[in-house]
Amino acid sequence: MRSSRWCSGKARTITSLQITDTVALPNDAGQLTFLRIDYADGEPETYLLPLAILQHRRAREQETRIPTLIARLRDGYFLYEPVTDAKFTAALLDTIARRRTLKGGQGTVAGTASRPRELRDTGELHAQVLKAEQSNTAVLYGDQFFMKLFRRIEPGINTDLEVTRFLNEETSFTGTPRLEGALQYETDTAAEPTTLASLQRYVENSGDAWTYTVDTFGRFFDSVLSDPAAAEQLAKVTPSESLLVIADKPIPEIAQQTIGLYLADAEILGRRTAQMHLALASRDDIPAFAPEPITPHYQRSMYQHVRSQAVRTFQLLRRRGKGIPAAEELLTREEEIQQRIRRILDGRITGLRIRTHGDYHLGQVLHSGNDFVIIDFEGEPSRPLSERRIKRSALRDVAGMLRSFHYAPHAVLFGQSQHSVIRAEDAATVESGANFWYRWVSAAFLRAYLAESGNTAHLPQSREELQVLLDAHLLEKALYEIAYEMNNRPDWVRIPIRGVLELVA
Repeated sequence: MRSSRWCSGKARTITSLQITDTVALPNDAGQLTFLRIDYADGEPETYLLPLAILQHRRAREQETRIPTLIARLRDGYFLYEPVTDAKFTAALLDTIARRRTLKGGQGTVAGTASRPRELRDTGELHAQVLKAEQSNTAVLYGDQFFMKLFRRIEPGINTDLEVTRFLNEETSFTGTPRLEGALQYETDTAAEPTTLASLQRYVENSGDAWTYTVDTFGRFFDSVLSDPAAAEQLAKVTPSESLLVIADKPIPEIAQQTIGLYLADAEILGRRTAQMHLALASRDDIPAFAPEPITPHYQRSMYQHVRSQAVRTFQLLRRRGKGIPAAEELLTREEEIQQRIRRILDGRITGLRIRTHGDYHLGQVLHSGNDFVIIDFEGEPSRPLSERRIKRSALRDVAGMLRSFHYAPHAVLFGQSQHSVIRAEDAATVESGANFWYRWVSAAFLRAYLAESGNTAHLPQSREELQVLLDAHLLEKALYEIAYEMNNRPDWVRIPIRGVLELVA
């Protein structure tokens, strides 16, 4: 378990593992094993672990060919995880398509399908397990279907399945893939079934919006370095006001010339984001999605959450931020940041809380050539389902995308792109260009988002309230990113630190 990418508790002290149930798949394709892990501290977790046994005479040769080998048994038998087996992936699809019910020792696995006849495998759906997934296992069936097999599971409908089904069946929103079916696990003791997998129609795309954006900025970066005069001009016309203020300004000619078509892309993404939120706020007759007011109690709760995030982040910086110049500067402005957070309580904030995407950034959007498709409504997989289903301000999603726009150019600067060879003498020019690109792209996105949203009730009714709420969520996101980068990519921590410093500048 500790060697598995999708095991979120690998850093915790495991005290015991217990198989709570096993469910055999049809056609001897293996079994689905439910594994409970207890830890020395904190709550236990349950994981879905497919298992199979294989026999082969040439044991050593076969061992090297099984990337998911768990154990080598006697007489040439192997215990392994069959996620890459064609028989296993076909069994999952067949269970959904035929709406089968598979019995285990403690419960049953049931397949559900909205259009079962369309799911039958005629031999052309060659399954491919995608390597990019971290917290789950993703399977692509030809160019027809996309399955997500959830690994860390808990009773209740997974938010990815719940929100996608709602958008497909209860609204007119078309900017997300069509849901085709699901696998769920039910027991007599659980009040709600547990989502094991969701199946969606595959959407033709050229990759996610993160990759597309990084590549686009790389070309902008090349053009800036090739024209020193233009680079100097960019610095002069880079606005220093808040993004909300910049969104009211006309885009200068030099931005249109240098950033080019990506400004239009940002506007399209802004409109699609607004349409998603309008759809999520459109049904007050469905309790799980009915909008609720932003109350003083919610404001206080939000303040406490962002304040606690700030306290934890600054404690981490004091312990481990020595030698990072930007971190030292940020530490001197802690009180200023706390004052900014306290603005959440300064007055009543209007608007409504709605179901949101929950983990919105460029990696959660597919680029389809001239449009964008929004995917993955799971939220943060490390959070409990109950927390991921909480209704929040739509501006939390907006802040997540704006932070992603801030990250993309810096990914190029820090070596995550083929365009990343930067000479020391070019560093200042590139930094200036990155700031210019981020601010005008973010303004284009925000302008289109607000225009498409119109006078909707779920957004604050005054510009002042909008600014306070957007600032709060931008701070919340950037402070979280600082802690994440300190623990995972210390070299990147300067990106969110700079983001916080820009917010309070």
